[in-house]
Amino acid sequence: MFQLGKTIVSEDIIEKDFVCNLSACKGACCIDGDAGAPLSKEEADILEEIYPKVKPFLRKEGIEAIEAQGTSTTNDWDEIETPLIDNADCAYVIFDDKKTALCGIEEAFNKGEIDWKKPISCHLYPIRVKDYTEFSAVNYERWDICDDACSLGKELQVPIYKFVKDALIRKFGEDWYSELEKVADKMR
Repeated sequence: MFQLGKTIVSEDIIEKDFVCNLSACKGACCIDGDAGAPLSKEEADILEEIYPKVKPFLRKEGIEAIEAQGTSTTNDWDEIETPLIDNADCAYVIFDDKKTALCGIEEAFNKGEIDWKKPISCHLYPIRVKDYTEFSAVNYERWDICDDACSLGKELQVPIYKFVKDALIRKFGEDWYSELEKVADKMR
């Protein structure tokens, strides 16, 4: 671990390789697991505001889940997250013609309907950020459904921090990312 400003960063994001391989995993991170995507209060407010523009991109099941539970939910630990369809798929998941899970929010963004890409926790994946009072912990979340992404990253020699560059800049800013690159250059 090393410190960058008010973040404590796992060396794994520099040392481990990763490139999403949707043709292999079919977007399993959006449909497996037992919780929705983590959201900040601000993101929950954004989802509520943009929902009417995102709704046309969603599946019937997703719309039903959102309209029953809300555009975001709160779990047993008072953490805000995206709602789920039958405790499985994220309510915002859509599927392409190859049955690959995609994000309906991102689809609305790609079509120019909204100007917000998707929750930062999704954009950062496989990095997870946990905010504490004095700092934020930046960690690599290892999940076996991403084994193909690890293999592809290794084959292409793309470290995690480069794969999620845009998301890290979105979360922490250009200056923070430049400092991260300096640390990575020294470590690699």
